[in-house]
Amino acid sequence: MSEIRWQKSSYSEGEGSNNCLEVASGTGGLRHLRESDDPGIVITTDAAKLRALVLGVKAGEFDHLI
Repeated sequence: MSEIRWQKSSYSEGEGSNNCLEVASGTGGLRHLRESDDPGIVITTDAAKLRALVLGVKAGEFDHLI
């Protein structure tokens, strides 16, 4: 993954914190996600699928998993 510019949420615990999810835009409309405490593992998806995931999380569709 070369020259990917990762972005942390403004709700993160601040610079240097390893307790957040980071997102980056990639070529061809792809989106990359990783946890800051394990940056070597990256999930890649497209914008539509990421949007569906975020909407599902906000709607509580995955609450039974926690």
